[in-house]
Amino acid sequence: MPSGWSMARLWVASRLAGRRAGRRLRRGTEFFSETGDFFIDWADTAGRSILLLLRAIGEMVHVFSKREEIARQMFLTGVISLPVVTITAFFAGAVLSAQAGNELVLNLGNADILGSLVGASICREMGPVFNAVVVTGLVGGGMASVIGTMKVSEEVDALEVMSIDPVRYLVMPRLLAMLIVVPLLTVYADWVGILGGAVVAKYQVGSSFHTFFTHASDTLQAKDVIFGLLKSAVFAVIITIVGCDQGLSATGGAEGVGRSTMRSVVYSFLLILIFNYLLFSLVYKPMMQ
Repeated sequence: MPSGWSMARLWVASRLAGRRAGRRLRRGTEFFSETGDFFIDWADTAGRSILLLLRAIGEMVHVFSKREEIARQMFLTGVISLPVVTITAFFAGAVLSAQAGNELVLNLGNADILGSLVGASICREMGPVFNAVVVTGLVGGGMASVIGTMKVSEEVDALEVMSIDPVRYLVMPRLLAMLIVVPLLTVYADWVGILGGAVVAKYQVGSSFHTFFTHASDTLQAKDVIFGLLKSAVFAVIITIVGCDQGLSATGGAEGVGRSTMRSVVYSFLLILIFNYLLFSLVYKPMMQ
């Protein structure tokens, strides 16, 4: 027969083992609960954003009455983004030209096809994506911040009390402005990026401007530019809708506005990368076949 001390030790050990098992069970339950909450939050955000996009498209019948606000948003978006887009595109093309040029010289002995590589890479991928990243950080976050501040200060509620639709007043002008300005910025970024690549090709790699631009023009086709503009339009919709949705759903004062701004930038970055791949696989790849 076990002694009383042994019985006590067995009882304590069993209690401790039960507590440890309970903690492991709770940790496992919390993991699945947090995972489920994450996917539910993403699904809620996606559904809310899609509905917001559909409402904004429906409000475009009032575009003439909001022409001044659309023009103001276009001016603000272009002025804010143009300097950063210029620097980003130029050095993106320069870095691409420098790295690819060195590899071509080492492996092929010359870099005559460098213009083809830089031109195709800039117009198809780097120009639209880098431009969208810059606009997301400068404009998309600003949309979430401005609209979020209006939301937590009850200005959005005041618009609804005055029978003014917040989507027509806040979202639709920004969406149209972005649909116009972002593709234009992409065209500008393409030219600046190719120019940056040409400068590096001339003064660092040893290729002439004539050779660089000749190969670039021979390689680029209309479908490359059109595909880049299509991606820019899709990215513009993503940036605008995500930024406006996060702003309209902001709660909790200044801290809530900060969270909404951070989420708008992060969500936009992720969606830009995801849709960049989807558009290549579903649109551009069939065009090449």
